[in-house]
Amino acid sequence: MSNRAFSDRDLSVLWHPCTQMKDHETFPIIPIKKGSGVWLEDFEGNRYLDAISSWWVNLFGHANPAINDAIKEQLDTLEHVILAGFTHEAAVSLAEKLVEITPRGLSRCFYADNGSSAVEVALKMSFHYWRNLGQTQKTKFITLENSYHGETLGALAVGNVALYKETYGPLLMDVITVPGPDCYYREPGESWENYCMRRFSLMEATLARHADITCAVIVEPLVQCAGNMRMYDPVYLKLLREACNKYSVHLIADEIAVGFGRTGSLFACEQAAITPDFICLSKGLTGGYLPLSAVLTTDQIYQAFYDDYQKLTAFLHSHSYTGNALACRASLATIAIFQQQNIIEKNKRLAEAMAKAAARFNEHPRVAEVRQTGMILAIELVKNKQTREPYPWQERRGLRVYQYALSKGVLLRPLGNVIYFMPPYVVTEDEIRLIADVAWAGIQLAVQD
Repeated sequence: MSNRAFSDRDLSVLWHPCTQMKDHETFPIIPIKKGSGVWLEDFEGNRYLDAISSWWVNLFGHANPAINDAIKEQLDTLEHVILAGFTHEAAVSLAEKLVEITPRGLSRCFYADNGSSAVEVALKMSFHYWRNLGQTQKTKFITLENSYHGETLGALAVGNVALYKETYGPLLMDVITVPGPDCYYREPGESWENYCMRRFSLMEATLARHADITCAVIVEPLVQCAGNMRMYDPVYLKLLREACNKYSVHLIADEIAVGFGRTGSLFACEQAAITPDFICLSKGLTGGYLPLSAVLTTDQIYQAFYDDYQKLTAFLHSHSYTGNALACRASLATIAIFQQQNIIEKNKRLAEAMAKAAARFNEHPRVAEVRQTGMILAIELVKNKQTREPYPWQERRGLRVYQYALSKGVLLRPLGNVIYFMPPYVVTEDEIRLIADVAWAGIQLAVQD
């Protein structure tokens, strides 16, 4: 079948995510027939280097043999069973493993289906915890500007990216939004650490004013991914943990995009040596194979729900596919690769190769900043380098880079005018250089007036 024929089939029935479908009148959908490692292949044999890990989920390549084998083995035993009143080996083993590898003190695992659902679970658990303790005045959540936590209504409410949130404003709960520690806005010569310490005063003041009505603060540790890959220093997390303790407010760490090695450590919170009250995990949890999410929390929070049924303190949130056996087995295989192959150390070398390959972008006249945290590197295009005046969003300069890169066999899907590299961990240094070369040429084309 030709690419065009398959695309026509698609467009007759499918409505794609995060897409203005009218765009596909002029820009064809790319139909993928198969994948192997970092490469995807269409129906006509064209190959595309998956430089964004298929929306940040794929860690160890497409059709990874170890994960494939684990799923095949599980499929012959049990595909799924209700997790209310029943249990199974894969769900228990994964929960044990997550308790082992997440920050110390997180001892209870609650499964959901995807990242947004995990955020919903954490928000509801936090609110319900305070309610069970009789603190019914605690109904608010504090979030950072430019944050993103998902598309379901609760997750959308605690996010702050207008593109996704503004339309649905009338449907959303009110939250308290605090100016963030985004280091893009630091003063010339100011370190990330000093800027974040200075910016934390705004969070401190907000907590002091609103702690009595606040359930939790929710943050994306170190990188606000959907918020144009903006980054900040771990010191902010350390100060936030201390302040949440001081004011008796929960800390929710949304590590859905940044967990599992993306920031240079297995979990971003490790870089601040903190344990949140809740950690939300998804995306790379299954190596990019199957939808699954998990919320890890403390025994103290668990015990606040543990009582006779008649007390009505139970957490009655549920998903039909909670703890799906196939997804849990994929996750166990993914974690095994981390532990058996010393991936975090290997990623340090890959991150250095990314930094080296992207170094030349710092001098580009239309690049405001090249920033990196671990295996995430972002290049921000601007109209004026000195003033950092952005390109009008209507010009869609990033889309030009995307289209050019596809023509050269690289999948780069910019966030507005931010080009980023977030490849699977099986990428080679030669492939990293290819990504950078294609991005450079694409940017040269995109910034022509």
